[in-house]
Amino acid sequence: MGFFSNLSKSTDLVNGMAERLCTGLAELLTQDPQRYAPVLRTMAIKCNRCPAQADCNRLQRRSSHLDAAPMYCVNKPALDALRRR
Repeated sequence: MGFFSNLSKSTDLVNGMAERLCTGLAELLTQDPQRYAPVLRTMAIKCNRCPAQADCNRLQRRSSHLDAAPMYCVNKPALDALRRR
């Protein structure tokens, strides 16, 4: 896969995790894109480098809701911060 295809896949994984954690990221992006688009971009780039994408993909296929991001998630701190806001 090329860089942009991988980044698109990573963005989908980040959005999926954010949705399952009920972070409200999609709404935040709509309400304040200048603030939250860089957050999404940073998370997607981190995800793109993550060796556990297959695990994340399997988890998301099995679960429509999560109480917490898995410990292996490179974006766990950012996702936790979005949930606390």
